[in-house]
Amino acid sequence: MLDQHALPNAPLRAAADEARQVAAAHAARADTEGRLPPESVKAVLTAGFARHFVPRRWGGHEGGFADVLDAVRVLGEGCAATAWIASLSAGVARMAAFLPDEGRRALWGEGPDTLLVGGLVPSGSATATGDGWLLDGTWPYVSGVGFADWALVCGRVPRGGDGVLRFFALPRGAFRVEETWDSVGMRATGSHTLVAERAAVPAHLSFPYEDLLRGGARGGACYRVPHKAVNGLSFAAPVLGAARGLLGSWTDWDAPRPEVVRAGAEIDAAQLLLERVATAADTGDHGALPTARATRDCAVAAELLATATGRLFRAFGTRGQSASHPAQRAWRDVSTATTHAALRFPAAVTAFGAAAQAAQETR
Repeated sequence: MLDQHALPNAPLRAAADEARQVAAAHAARADTEGRLPPESVKAVLTAGFARHFVPRRWGGHEGGFADVLDAVRVLGEGCAATAWIASLSAGVARMAAFLPDEGRRALWGEGPDTLLVGGLVPSGSATATGDGWLLDGTWPYVSGVGFADWALVCGRVPRGGDGVLRFFALPRGAFRVEETWDSVGMRATGSHTLVAERAAVPAHLSFPYEDLLRGGARGGACYRVPHKAVNGLSFAAPVLGAARGLLGSWTDWDAPRPEVVRAGAEIDAAQLLLERVATAADTGDHGALPTARATRDCAVAAELLATATGRLFRAFGTRGQSASHPAQRAWRDVSTATTHAALRFPAAVTAFGAAAQAAQETR
């Protein structure tokens, strides 16, 4: 873990710009090696992403969603994979704030910049013991697991029927990593598989999945937001940054290309959608319909960004397809990131339809 006393207390947006320069300098190397170099990981922590949603009692900022969206976008202009890790480290820390006080102390008692990763699919099972659980499971696609301090994973506890879901916090020594990530894009996220075998999890390192869905952990407004109202932001924000970075690298404006101009409008539209989601979360607009709308807006924003990035990639022509050109990396990263389950439009349609129908019936 990084020395906590070495971290500046700079505003996240300004710090993100410094981190962007570091990430951009190492982006090609990270993509080739399939993992973030230590310099990029340190830049994420130094910028304050890991502590952004940590409770103030433990040295964090209990920050806002608009702030982190803007900062992740800036970082993503330099390296989408680094921004992905930064965004998820912030988001998983917000989830971990739902732990009891003793669990919070275990994570942040020595400082707020603990690097957390998450396995949110319920791929494990837990057996109750006298003072906690024994957890077994295999969680694929855990971004950043190779250099994480802690992991927050979801598992099922038998209790009639299908059982109930809980989150479990595991320190580094309680799990192992299987290197299974070999994706075309987002290669540097190192989204390998986390394996836990009979991991002993005390009661204070677990909380019910339902708590996160409802929102309402003790502390600031950021914990009162239902998970589904902001989940898509964590994955769409790095994509927004990657698309903006690719657009910003276009220099041939003496004879504007229609597809480049259109791509810029699509990126602007996606950003407006994501900013609305973040603003709603920050201002307490957490009803069923706004929550469903947030899921819809993140999915549509992802589609717009994927389309815009494809237009830009083609506009660069043959030169953009060179292995040394950043356009092909941005295109691969965006194409991969926008397939994430949290950004899929069909699921958003179902949720929005149900919420809209319920809202109509109550009028």
